[in-house]
Amino acid sequence: MATTRCYYEVLNIERTASGDEVKRAYRRLAMKFHPDRNPGDAGAEASFKEAAEAYEVLSDDERRHAYDRFGRDGLRSRPGHDFRTMHVEDIFSMFDDIFGGGFGGGSRRSRQAVRGYDLETEVVLTLEEVLEGTETEVVFSRVDVCDTCEGTGARPGSTPESCKTCAGAGQVEQAGLGGMFRMVTNCPACGGRGTMVTDKCDDCRGQGRVSVERRLSVRVPAGIHDGQAVRLAGEGEPPPVQADPSGSAGRGDLHVVCRVETHEQFERDGNDLIVAVPVSFAQLALGATISIPVLDRDEETAEIEVPPGTQHGSLFRLDSHGLPTLRTSRRGDLVAVLQVIVPQKLDEAQRELLSQYAETEDIEVNATNPSFWNRIKDAVTGR
Repeated sequence: MATTRCYYEVLNIERTASGDEVKRAYRRLAMKFHPDRNPGDAGAEASFKEAAEAYEVLSDDERRHAYDRFGRDGLRSRPGHDFRTMHVEDIFSMFDDIFGGGFGGGSRRSRQAVRGYDLETEVVLTLEEVLEGTETEVVFSRVDVCDTCEGTGARPGSTPESCKTCAGAGQVEQAGLGGMFRMVTNCPACGGRGTMVTDKCDDCRGQGRVSVERRLSVRVPAGIHDGQAVRLAGEGEPPPVQADPSGSAGRGDLHVVCRVETHEQFERDGNDLIVAVPVSFAQLALGATISIPVLDRDEETAEIEVPPGTQHGSLFRLDSHGLPTLRTSRRGDLVAVLQVIVPQKLDEAQRELLSQYAETEDIEVNATNPSFWNRIKDAVTGR
């Protein structure tokens, strides 16, 4: 869920594309943006990982259906891998079936004990929860080591046999273009394990891994920003079965990305909050005590003193009524922007009084004067 672009747009395919079309589109982009073909190009590597993220969703019928119906919201209980931090060779190892073990194939890393893959999911928070911090539950599915066979894929009481194709090495050599060089790739017969399971485990069907549902309570600290993540160590996936069947090398992590809902009253600017406050012309002209909404558990409003002659768009700053910072918990400010509300209907008495006042007015109006907008900018930025 690292990319914000539509997955169909990333792969440049129609929403009606078949599974084979999805596979071909991904393979084409993966070869185009592979870091070996674009050395030192960070943009190409980012595109390579973006394509992998899109393919992971669209190649899975269940996740694709959820994405088509609900967008990214439909994927929250179906976390994907965190491709941003994953090694390129590991990505090829995950999708080895469509690359035929070539072009890196993950073979150099898969034979050593490697840490499991990270996962990423999302939670949605209100601004009130950002203010106080909250504890929320995430429900997701992940790949886990099969308890029955302990990751071997073999029925209890039996043992896997050495792969005859690679003689137990898990790797084979393949001739390169024109026979001018040779590549070492994962064995196509055993998938890099070095062993073949003939008597398969009933629970995992010989895969050594099963999908399990997981429920976790996540503590989200106060002041978190949209897009920031809470890391739950060891709640990701175990290492690939061909590298570490038992998963003893350690799991990856689960990254819970926080999305903050838009508030109907307050707009966030860093740790400050901005609120538009409706006032009348008379209140600005004569001065008034005005109540403004605040985002606090103990109080719903605060009062500000508006001096006579205050202009439309004037800003009033209330110290420490914003959101807390993550590190120090010191709160930002609340910035109230006064906005004149012009009545849409006047009775006869009001119309008469305003007409009399209008005859006494002597104000030059310059619609191109930028001072109003500069005043707002300076007040918000604290200058």
